[in-house]
Amino acid sequence: MPYSIAYRAPMALMLLLAGGLAHADALSIKIENDIVSTGEDGHYTGGLEIIYGFAPEADHWTDGLSRMLLDDRGPADNVAYRLGHQIYTPEDIEQVSLVRDDRPYAGLLFGGVSLFSETPGQAVRTTRGVHLDVGLVGPAAGGETIQRRLHEWTDSDEPRGWDNQLENEPFINLGIQQRWWQQHTPGGLEFEYGPMLGGAIGNLYTFAATGVGMRLGHNLDRSFSIPSVTPAQSGSQYFTEGGGFAWYGFANLEGRYMAHNLLLDGNTFTDSHSVDRREWVGDASLGVALTWSRWQLSFVNVWRTREFEEQRQSDHFGSLTISTLL
Repeated sequence: MPYSIAYRAPMALMLLLAGGLAHADALSIKIENDIVSTGEDGHYTGGLEIIYGFAPEADHWTDGLSRMLLDDRGPADNVAYRLGHQIYTPEDIEQVSLVRDDRPYAGLLFGGVSLFSETPGQAVRTTRGVHLDVGLVGPAAGGETIQRRLHEWTDSDEPRGWDNQLENEPFINLGIQQRWWQQHTPGGLEFEYGPMLGGAIGNLYTFAATGVGMRLGHNLDRSFSIPSVTPAQSGSQYFTEGGGFAWYGFANLEGRYMAHNLLLDGNTFTDSHSVDRREWVGDASLGVALTWSRWQLSFVNVWRTREFEEQRQSDHFGSLTISTLL
């Protein structure tokens, strides 16, 4: 994947940070790209996220935050530090002038922390995740430079419209998601399904979400939830080494009421290109996760309804995550 080349510096930075953490457990690299699924290059063009997860001790700095946002009984079951970059463009990237009826160009750079908790039960397992992100949208995020370099290396169409991108704007966003998993064991397999509630607030995204998901496989207790594609919130990438081979297939339906989307609504404090955002957006996702020894590989396909009025058709994205225990 060309994204692995373009993000050597952020990856090196995360690895250095990881080396200084006493309770580090898992390192994940997550690639999101429409080319993975469709071979096209537009709208959510692609992103890379590096996730460093670990099980915190009781005196970890996130303890107070966990008690306030997750559970007053103690620290989170696992914590993840995240560093990522995303690129958004209209479909016609060779047009120099503003494409008024398509989404704005935008580069997005962010760092975040996620807290995850799990409450086991004989019939119902509850998982909750809280995500705090800070970052920057605009030229300083480097979206233009990264896309130009990638397209030079891959001999792809030259992106010519970046002069029309969103202006620099810092953001902060807080998201939460909770799932209730009903558990069964049909035919020697493990099966769990159940509803989800979630939402986010901030100047990047503000939305409320609900949905339903399912997992079917073997040794489900070695992992905790299912991956997704932004702005939907992924479950924990943390997993346990355990024994033998583990796998599961998963499916998920999610609907969101989008009250705000900076990447479509345009800059908050300055004039910029914008489109007419749709308030109701839905995702359907389908994927598989494979776990063996100290490694896990997961892939998800996401079909998303139109996000703005001028959009001609729905979008299709793919996400690939590789994780290892350290």
